[in-house]
Amino acid sequence: MYDTIIIGAGMSGLAAGIRLAYYDQRVCILERHNTIGGLNSFYRLRGRDYDVGLHAVTNYVPPGVKRGPLARLLRQLRFQWADFALAPQIGSAIVFPGVELRFGNDIELLAAEIVRAFPREKDNFRRLLQRLIDYDDLNPAHFEMSGRQVLEQTIGDPLLREMLLCPLMWYGNAAEHDMPFGQFCIMFRSIFLEGFARPLAGVRLILRNLIRKFRSLGGELRLRSGVARIRVEGGRAVGVVLDDGRELSARRILSSAGLVETLRLCDDLTQVDDQRAGRMSFVEAISVLDRQPQQFGHDRTIVFFNDSDRFHWQRPDELCDVRTGVVCSPNNYAYGAGEGLPDGVLRISALANYDRWSALRDDQYRLEKLRCYDRLVESSVRFVPDHRAYVIDTDVFTPTTIRRFTWHNNGAVYGAPEKRLEGTTHLENVFLCGSDQGFVGIIGAIVSGITVANKHCLKD
Repeated sequence: MYDTIIIGAGMSGLAAGIRLAYYDQRVCILERHNTIGGLNSFYRLRGRDYDVGLHAVTNYVPPGVKRGPLARLLRQLRFQWADFALAPQIGSAIVFPGVELRFGNDIELLAAEIVRAFPREKDNFRRLLQRLIDYDDLNPAHFEMSGRQVLEQTIGDPLLREMLLCPLMWYGNAAEHDMPFGQFCIMFRSIFLEGFARPLAGVRLILRNLIRKFRSLGGELRLRSGVARIRVEGGRAVGVVLDDGRELSARRILSSAGLVETLRLCDDLTQVDDQRAGRMSFVEAISVLDRQPQQFGHDRTIVFFNDSDRFHWQRPDELCDVRTGVVCSPNNYAYGAGEGLPDGVLRISALANYDRWSALRDDQYRLEKLRCYDRLVESSVRFVPDHRAYVIDTDVFTPTTIRRFTWHNNGAVYGAPEKRLEGTTHLENVFLCGSDQGFVGIIGAIVSGITVANKHCLKD
C-alpha cells in the first residue's frame, strides 16, 4: 500500500514526489515510457543531445532573490540555486511587420522599447504593470476574465496588444484566439517581469537533480509502467491497474496525465467528453549549425514572430501554420567564461494540427516532415538572419511525436483550456497536477506539483 501513487514522471510529478517523500510518505511514480521528463525530456540522435520542449526556463530571478516561483521551489524542494545552474538570456524580441520590441530579464528594457515604438502607450503600459504586480495566481475570478478584453481596456494601440499577447500565448495558452486573464498574468510575470534562463546542460540537468533527490528520499520510480485503469470503490480511488495487469494499492492518486486523460482512466466513468481536451500543438524544426549563431549576426535568445498586425493563435486546418512562430537559440545565453554549446542550434516552432499529422501514412509522414522543415525555415528567415548555408544536421518533431511520448490527447502542449486550479477531480482522493492544473513551463510545472501535494496530499 502506497500513500500516494503519482501518474507521470514529468516535472510536476517528480516535484510532487519529492515534496511528499520529505514527509516520509511511501510514494511511487509510474511512467509509461522508458525515460522521465514528459513534455520536457531529452533524446540522443546521431551522437547529439536534443532537448524536448525546453526553449527556456521562465520565471528566472538572480541568485539571492527570495520572491517568486523559482525561489519558492528551491525552498520547498530544498535545492540550492546552483543546482539548477541557470544562465540568463542575452536578449529576446517580438517581431511583427515593421516593428520590433526587444526585451530581456529587466522589465525596463521592454518599457523603453514600448516608449520608442508606441510613445502614446507609455502611461497605459505602466498602468498595466501595476495591475499585474500584486495578483493571486489561484484567484478563479481571474480565469473567468478575457485577457484580450483587459488589454483593450488598458492598452489603446491594437498592434501593441497583439505583440504583448504573442509570447504569452506561445509559451502557455491552451485556448484559441484569447487567453484567460489569470493565465495572462501568470505568463506575463514569468516572461516579462522575471525572464528567461537555461542550464548549459539543458533540461537533463534539472531532471537529473530531481530524480536523484526523489530517490535519495526513498521514492520509488517505475518506468515502462503505464496505468491502464484507476480502480474506484465507493467513490474513492483504491489503486491502479498497470498495462501488464499488475495492481497497486494507494490511499490517493496524483495525476499529471491531464484532466481528460485521467478521467478516462477512472473505472467509475463510462463516458468522458474528449472535446474538453486541448487542441493546441506544435511542430518544431531543429537545425544544427557549423558555427555559432552570433557568427552570422543572430544574437537573440528567442524571437517571437508574426507576419501580420493580427496575431494568429488557433489550431490550423493544415499540417502546420508558418505565419507565426518562435525561433530559439540555446547558444544565446550568458553562460560562464569558456562555456558554451559545441554546435550552433536554432529551433523553430509553429502551430500544427494533430489530426492531419496522425492521418498520414508512414511514407507520407516522413515526406511531410521534410516539407515542413523547409517551410518553417523559409518563414523564419524573414525575421532572423538566414542560417540555411550552415546547417549540418536536422530533426523535426510533430504533434504525433508529442502524443506518443506524453499520451496527451491531440499532442496538446499546454493541456486543456479548462484549468483545475484546485487540482481536484470528481473523486475525493484523485488530484491533478501539471498543465491542466494551471501552471505551465518548467518552473510552473514544478510549482504545480508542489502546490497540489501541499494542499491535498499532506493533510494526514
